Amino acid sequence: MLLKKTKIICTIGPASLSKETLEKLYEAGMNGARINTAYGDMDQYRLIVNNIREVAEIPVIVDIKGPEIRLRAKRKRIVKKGDIIEIGFKSEELSFNHDFYDKMDVGDEIYIDNGKIRMRIIEKTSGVLRLSVMNGGEIDDGKGVNIPNKQLSVPFLTEKDLKIIEFAKEYDIEYVALSFTRSRKDIENFKAESDGFKGAVIAKIENTEGLKNFEEILNSVECIMIARGDLGVEIELEKVPLIQKSIIKECNQKGKTVVTATEMLESMIYQPIPTRAEVSDVANAILDGTDAVMLSGETSIGKYPVESVLMMSRIAREAESATRSHVESEGFINVSDAISKAIQKICGNMPIDKVVSLTRSGYTARMIARFKISQPIIAVTPEKRVKKKLELVFGVYPVYIDYRGEKDRILAVAEKLRSMNLISEEDTVLFTAAFRTVLKHASNLIEIHNIKELINFKIT
Repeated sequence: MLLKKTKIICTIGPASLSKETLEKLYEAGMNGARINTAYGDMDQYRLIVNNIREVAEIPVIVDIKGPEIRLRAKRKRIVKKGDIIEIGFKSEELSFNHDFYDKMDVGDEIYIDNGKIRMRIIEKTSGVLRLSVMNGGEIDDGKGVNIPNKQLSVPFLTEKDLKIIEFAKEYDIEYVALSFTRSRKDIENFKAESDGFKGAVIAKIENTEGLKNFEEILNSVECIMIARGDLGVEIELEKVPLIQKSIIKECNQKGKTVVTATEMLESMIYQPIPTRAEVSDVANAILDGTDAVMLSGETSIGKYPVESVLMMSRIAREAESATRSHVESEGFINVSDAISKAIQKICGNMPIDKVVSLTRSGYTARMIARFKISQPIIAVTPEKRVKKKLELVFGVYPVYIDYRGEKDRILAVAEKLRSMNLISEEDTVLFTAAFRTVLKHASNLIEIHNIKELINFKIT
C-alpha cells in the first residue's frame, strides 16, 4: 500500500521514453520524470510528456539550460593529453552555445563533462580559442562546460529556453528547473518571461554565485536541486558533502522540497550493480534529509534504467528507518508551522498510525514532512496540480479528493480514504485541516480518531 518515503526522479531519454519502460520505472519506484532539454528536441519532449501521463499521475520536470554553457559538436571525437584543439563560438565543428570570447584570457582553464576533460587556453585568434588538452576523453554534443574562477555575463534565458517555457505552459508542466540559478533576480526574470505558467520553480544550485545568494534564492522558490556535478567543478570537490548537508538542512528548516542529484548511481549506466560508495552516497543523502534523489544518465541513456530505480528504492527503504529530524526550534512563524510542531510531538508520544493533512496548497503537508516522522503522511488536496507537486515530498502520499462541498470534511475524507484502502478501521489517525479560515498557511485544527469509532459515530 504505502511504500518508500524517499522520492525518486528519473531523467527520461532514449533508454526510457517508451510507455513500456516508463511503466516499469513507475512500478520500480519512480515518483517524478525529468526532461533534460540539453538533449533532444520538441517532438521528443512532447512524446515523453504524453507517454508519462498515460502511465502515471506523477509530476514532470522540465530542465531549462539558462546560463549553462554547453559544447556544440558536429561529431563525437576522442581527445588525448597534449592534443591541441580549436573551439569557436559560431558554427564551427566545435563551438560553445554562448559567446564569452572577450572574457577569456590565455592561461584560463576550461572543463568539459563535469571536469572529466580539462583544457587550457594557449592562444586566442579571430574569435576562436586554441586549447591544450590536460585530461583527455570523449567530446560529444551537449556536454556541460565549466569555467572556474570566471563570472561570465551570459543571458539567463536563451531562445530555446523561451520556446520550452511556452511548451511548459501548453502542456501544464508541474515544475521548471532553472539551471545555474545565480540569484533571486534570475527567478524574477524567469517569472517575467513565463507569464501564465502555473507550475513551480526548482532552483538548481551549481555554482559559487548560487551558493553565495542561497538564502534569497530559497525564499523565492518552492524547491531546490543540489546539482553536484557542476557544483563539484565550480568549487573544491571536498567541500561538496558539507555544502550538501547545509543546503538540505536549510530546506528542511523552511519546509522547502530539496532534491539531491548527479552521479548517484553513475556506474549503473554500464553495470547492473552499483559501487559500494554509490550506495553510501544515496543513503547519506537520505540521512541528511533530502526529499528526493535523482537519476540522470542511469535512466536516460543507461543500459539498466529499471534496475537503477529498483536499486535506489532498496537503498531508500533501508536508510529511511534511520532518518531523524534536523529541524531546529524557532519562534512563531505561522499557524501551520505551529501545528506541524505539535503534530511531531503527538506522533512521537502517541500510537498514531497515520497522519492525514487536508491541504489546499500543500504547505502544511510539507511542514509536517520536514520532521521525518515515522508515520505515513497522507496529503488530501482538492487541487490536482498540488497533488502532483507533493509527489516529490518525503513521506507524503498525495491523494486528490475534492472535499470543499462537504459539511463534515474530516468524516468525508476518512470514508473516502477507507474505501481506497489507504486507512483501515483499526487505524488511529491524526487529521489536520484549516477550519473557519481562508488565510494562507493557517491549518488550525487537529483531530485524532480511531477510524471505526469515527464511522460508527456518523451512523449513530
